[in-house]
Amino acid sequence: MAVLLETTVGDLVIDLYTEERPRACLNFLKLCKVKYYNFCLIYNVQRDFIIQTGDPTGTGRGGESIFCQLYGDQARFFEAEKVPRIRHKKKGTVSMVNNGSDQHGSQFLITTGENLDYLDGVHTVFGEVTEGMDVLKTINETFVDKDFIPYQDIRINHTVILEDPFDDPPGLCVPDRSPEPTKEQLDSGRIGADEEIDDMKGRPADEIEEVRAEKEAKSHAILLEMVGDLPDADIKPPENVLFVCKLNPVTTGEDLEIIFSRFGPIKSCEVIRDWKTGESVCYAFIEFEKEEDCEKAYFKMDNVLIDDRRIHVDFSQSVAKVKWKGKAGQYTKEDFKDYEKECDKPSKFAVKEKVKPKRDAKYDLVLDEDIEESHTSQSHLAKKQKQKKHHHCEEDNKRTKKSKESDQKHEEHCREKNRHRHLSRSRYKERDYTYSRQKDKYR
Repeated sequence: MAVLLETTVGDLVIDLYTEERPRACLNFLKLCKVKYYNFCLIYNVQRDFIIQTGDPTGTGRGGESIFCQLYGDQARFFEAEKVPRIRHKKKGTVSMVNNGSDQHGSQFLITTGENLDYLDGVHTVFGEVTEGMDVLKTINETFVDKDFIPYQDIRINHTVILEDPFDDPPGLCVPDRSPEPTKEQLDSGRIGADEEIDDMKGRPADEIEEVRAEKEAKSHAILLEMVGDLPDADIKPPENVLFVCKLNPVTTGEDLEIIFSRFGPIKSCEVIRDWKTGESVCYAFIEFEKEEDCEKAYFKMDNVLIDDRRIHVDFSQSVAKVKWKGKAGQYTKEDFKDYEKECDKPSKFAVKEKVKPKRDAKYDLVLDEDIEESHTSQSHLAKKQKQKKHHHCEEDNKRTKKSKESDQKHEEHCREKNRHRHLSRSRYKERDYTYSRQKDKYR
């Protein structure tokens, strides 16, 4: 059970869920059979969301079901089928559009995004796109206005029923052939589906070449801006600077300034030289104060003989000295080159914690802020060291006093011991002497 939709950008094949959504599929198949969808506009394209069609008026407010043709206006819409529930999970899901009262007519949508859960329960899924996903992608990427209407018409040209399981209801009028489109149907006020969008059509060859060269120059300018060689893609060279080439190598900037100063005051005159050898590369830039003086010199000095050489004069196309807009117009390209050179140089400073002291280094290089911090830290350390020293001295004094006192006590104790020993010895001697005398006496 499938239907082929032939559109102006390609063909789509839709497989229908006839068992799950019999009423919606019957309505869609019979509308295709009576060629109701022929020349219908795709009038709503929301990228990566949906594309909507099925309204012959192309406004999104019209359309009617097949039952209206069979039973009259009271059957313009039919009730939505909600069981079984089918979700909008994948791209290419086809659903009947809800008219706001849980009813459907002829309008349908095709999803171009995945997992569109907020459409579930509102619009009735009745099929899916099985062939022509590239065509669906093309429609999805078309250019639209603020109301999501494509600038160029995309239409359903023809519908072909590949398989129809439903019998035709009585009273259904099936045309013998596809009807021809009316002028009102094709007049949408937009670019026609069969119109070729070619801006160059009808223009002369030289104008086409000029436009092409302008576009190419614009793309080159954007590329140079991206790589940093131009401050701005829309920048224009100064109109008061002349480019002079084919110079004699002996010609200096002073010579050119004397020659060209007769046309007006000159701001600067620079002969470009080789950065290695310092020799002239035979061209120069002359900047006048006024544009009128620059124009006079351009017309008068071209092909003039200077130092046995015929010079060529043209307006300068260089923007090397134009101030860059990206830095508020304060710096030139040379300033940025100097800045990049400075950035490439190795840094003379380092974080104090990460600096590894050298063995043979006499001094450490630190920032001014670090010097102040080091002075304060050194003063704090000196105070702490003094306090510790004083504390240690007091402790040493106390220890020496205690040691002296203990030594004195020890000496006194030793003296007392010696004295007691001496006394005890004398007593023992006296006792021995008395004892011996008594012993002699009794003898």
